[in-house]
Amino acid sequence: MSRTIYYTATSLDGFLATPDDSLDWLFEQDHDPDGPMSHTTFADRIGALAMGATTYRWLVDHLAASGEPWPYHQPTWVFTHREQPPIAGADVRFTEDPVANVHARMTAAASGKDLWLVGGGDLAAQFAQAGLLDEITVSIAAVTLGAGRPLFTRAFNLELEELDRNRAFVCARYRVLAPR
Repeated sequence: MSRTIYYTATSLDGFLATPDDSLDWLFEQDHDPDGPMSHTTFADRIGALAMGATTYRWLVDHLAASGEPWPYHQPTWVFTHREQPPIAGADVRFTEDPVANVHARMTAAASGKDLWLVGGGDLAAQFAQAGLLDEITVSIAAVTLGAGRPLFTRAFNLELEELDRNRAFVCARYRVLAPR
């Protein structure tokens, strides 16, 4: 059975990105790519992804600047209300549909594998509000940003299920319980 997981990293003060959507702070942090709660082991169990327009746009710009290819082989849904550039050879599907409708399509496409909510915090909160978010796995960096894009935009109760350290990150896995 597919689980829906918001897997992300945040600053200690709860921001995913700076106010201008920069993730430079994240790439400066020391981590073991194969260590506890690493992206490498997580990505192997993913069958479909979802992200918001800002996350998608950051990826498009980052890939264009670096020359790197689209990093996902899984079908990816991008929630957007504006025209977005497609990526050649990538299975990217743009949508304005409610999260519940898209979640059903993602689950079918994932063929029993898990679903990954890449970001942002409001999109993950929409899935949670609809009762469709099972888990939040977050790597907390030893840095504060002071302002930026929040980790999560709605009040929810969570239950800590796992805690570890990956070099400069405190890594935590939470079960999503219910709105506060």
